[in-house]
Amino acid sequence: MATTRTKGKSKKGASSYDELKEFQGKKYSGMKVGRRHRWKYDAGDWTEKKVTPDRWEFQYSVVKRRAGKAPEGSGAPVGTAYRWYILASQVVTKIDANSYTTEMIGVKHKLAHKRADKETWSASDAAQRRNLVKLLQEMIADLEGGQVVAAPAPAERAPAARKAKASRARTTAHRARRSRAA
Repeated sequence: MATTRTKGKSKKGASSYDELKEFQGKKYSGMKVGRRHRWKYDAGDWTEKKVTPDRWEFQYSVVKRRAGKAPEGSGAPVGTAYRWYILASQVVTKIDANSYTTEMIGVKHKLAHKRADKETWSASDAAQRRNLVKLLQEMIADLEGGQVVAAPAPAERAPAARKAKASRARTTAHRARRSRAA
């Protein structure tokens, strides 16, 4: 369905994705603030390298898929790209010799986007760096002010923690049965 606009607003039936919206006095387009997406991640590749005793560098590559179906005509056109900066808290719990549960809770900030029909990003590398420095300075101020940034609340960890506990209990019970049978 083609979108026709009248003074920045699309007519009935058209996607509102590209409509200009306002948040805290700043205009933006895209998904409305407060909306949610739920994604399923295919089996991906997480590669990490230990570079100091407490620092690791990592790369993660995967295809993510919408958990449901996108509404017809919604969202960005195919080929659109986004550059995000992610700050997260990751909790990993070892459940056996080769397995861990992994939970990440955090925030992501858009540094730039590239429209499907463009070859360039919406912000230069220098502008992206400036925005990232500003973002990190704001995060530091929040932390120094006592605000928790990107830390999971216990209730948010509960489902995965219960799964890990149940898995450990099954493993312990299995080992106990094996040792009694021996």
